[in-house]
This record gives sequence, C-alpha cells and structure tokens, in this order.
Amino acid sequence: MTNTTSETITRDGVKLYNLTQPWGHHMPEWPSTPAINVKVKKFHAKDGFYQNEVDAIMHRGTHMDAPIHVTENTPDIMGYPLWRFFGTGVAVSIPKGKWEIITPEDLENATPKIQEGDIVMINTGMHHKYADTDEYFAYSPGIYKEGAQWLVDKKVKMVGYDVQANDHPMATKLVDHGTGPSHAYLAAEYKEFTGRDVREDFPEWEAGHKTLMVKGGIPGIENVGGDLDAVTGKRCTFMCFPWRWKGGDGCAVRIMAAIDPDQNFRFETGQ
Repeated sequence: MTNTTSETITRDGVKLYNLTQPWGHHMPEWPSTPAINVKVKKFHAKDGFYQNEVDAIMHRGTHMDAPIHVTENTPDIMGYPLWRFFGTGVAVSIPKGKWEIITPEDLENATPKIQEGDIVMINTGMHHKYADTDEYFAYSPGIYKEGAQWLVDKKVKMVGYDVQANDHPMATKLVDHGTGPSHAYLAAEYKEFTGRDVREDFPEWEAGHKTLMVKGGIPGIENVGGDLDAVTGKRCTFMCFPWRWKGGDGCAVRIMAAIDPDQNFRFETGQ
C-alpha cells in the first residue's frame, strides 16, 4: 500500500503528521478475522442525507489493544488512563525482515534515545508492505516477551508498531498457540527457514501483548503507518485516542505526531 506524506502546518507553525492506515472496505484483515462489512444505508438523492452501517471487529487497521483482549479479568480499553494517550516521545527506525525479532538490544541502541515516559513508535519498514498478503501478516517481524519487557522496564507511556500485531506472528494463533493453528503450514516453514522449532523460540502465546499491556499497563498499537517515515528519527509530541468504550477489547485509533520547530504553540492555562 502506497504511503504519501500529508504534512499539515497550522497557523502556529506546528507540523502535524498522520501515522494511521486508511480504514474501510478492502482494508487488509488479520488472517481468520471476519471481513469488515460497510453498507450504505442512506443516499443523498433518495433520502436527503448519506449514512453508513458498519459490522466489524475493532482489531483491524491501526488500532489499540486492551489487556482484556488477551487475559481474562483485566482492564478493558477504558482502563487505560488518559495521560497515556498524549505526550512526548520518539519514532525510531529498527529495520527488520522476515520473522526477525525486535530485541532489547535494538530498543536500547535506537535513536533518538528512548527515555522513561516516552511514547514510542517503532518503524521496521513493514508499513510499506501493508496489504492482504502472507508477507505482511504471516512472515512479518515482531516483538516478543524480552523486547516488551524492556519497554515495561523503561516505563514508556505507549507503544506503536508498524507490523501486524503487538507480538511476533509465531507467538499467535497462526501457529500452535491458543485456538490455533490457523496456518498449520507455518511451523514447518519456520523450521526449514531457521532450523529451529517454533515452540522452542516462542513458547508463550502472545507474550508481547501480555507483557506490555497486562503486566505493564502500556497501550499497544498495531499497524502504524501513514507518515511514519517523515517523523522517524525525530522527537515529537504524539496523540492517540480510543473510544470511551465500556467493555472494549480494542479500538480503532487515529495517531497524530506534532513538531513545533518555532515553539510558538502553547496550551491554554484554563483562565
């Protein structure tokens, strides 16, 4: 899917960037997920106004997962405090290829330096391959327990990845985890490609999700994209808000990055 930069400059000189993939019909779907159904219910010529009806789960496109998505009796999407959705952070380049892992060493050596309290956007390069393909979903790189634990220990505020999940694909139900395998052939392919067994390398189901969100309470965002390249290597202000959805296990989000080169913008004092 083609990404084009859509930088917007406000009257205050603030540069705004969209880090979100398009949403709607024909968007790439997680394998085994029911397809999105967007139905036009009302038309201008016929009804005097335009209206859509959407039937879809929220785990598609650029979205945020909640702890309850992977672990019972844990917080829903409303359980994240508001302060986690807005603040200073970094977009870092960690290029990765087929089935490679985002490691603690990658995160430690990333530039700009990831600091305590940062919002972190990770650019592996996979957002350029965002499509309805095995390359994007089944053969993607990803993070696992050790990398997620590094982010928890660093006490970051929120994390986004330009890959298919808050986990390595070999830690999901694509292989023999949870309700899987949905793609039984992948275990043999992984063995042939790496010489190792999937369950030896990824013994825990969705350990990235569980470490980051359940243990750390840190929101994790999947399928980051848009203008990610334009802000990679920079320190920015990020904002990303899910719905106020009671019981929500995940939610579509719009991620924005802001850069204020002239420092002319200010927040109001409330007076």
